[in-house]
Amino acid sequence: MEVLRIEGLTKVFGSGRLEVRALEDINLSVAAGDLVALLGPSGSGKTTLLLCTSLILEPTLGKIVFDGETIHQQNGWAGIDIRRIRREKMGFIFQSHNLIPFLTARQNVLFPLSLVDKKGEAAEARVMELLEYMEITERADYLPALLSGGEQQRVAIARALANNPRLILADEPTASLDTVRGKKVMELLKKIAKENQSAVIVVTHDVRMIEGFDYVYYLKDGHLNHEH
Repeated sequence: MEVLRIEGLTKVFGSGRLEVRALEDINLSVAAGDLVALLGPSGSGKTTLLLCTSLILEPTLGKIVFDGETIHQQNGWAGIDIRRIRREKMGFIFQSHNLIPFLTARQNVLFPLSLVDKKGEAAEARVMELLEYMEITERADYLPALLSGGEQQRVAIARALANNPRLILADEPTASLDTVRGKKVMELLKKIAKENQSAVIVVTHDVRMIEGFDYVYYLKDGHLNHEH
């Protein structure tokens, strides 16, 4: 089942002589269970595409259909509650983990559940299930500062999974990890895509990390090409 479809997405910054066409006529379709890599050099438009896909940045032109709903049509949002969609149906994993420093690992994973009014025993059980899935249960009551980089990223992935998202967007999730830990994180993302039937899009510049991905796309100067 198709989770995300992007048609003719274009993003222009500035106007006149200062106009920069960051993305040009991007077409992309991602189905449930797909693990997709977006590669490209710095400044190629990867982050801009991720921001448009995550409904943070509005495209200049183009259509975005997410989980069967038209979110953006040609030159404007379609009047859908974008914040609700991001809260309930999307998970985000960042390069720098972005864990809340004064909350324990368990509390960090609980946080997105509280945003959608999921509380009590069921929410606690979901958190422990996710920490177990990430093999980090024994660190549940540790603050982020006491966790290694790899452990922090596992907690961040558990947090991204809290609401059973249809789409997970990961921005350079292995950039701050060594190769071994980085590959472990990518293996976890593969496992999540297949077992949870989430669509997973990973932005990375590291070709070594994308072994076993279903689809690889390459962005250059705002144009998207399918690698294989």
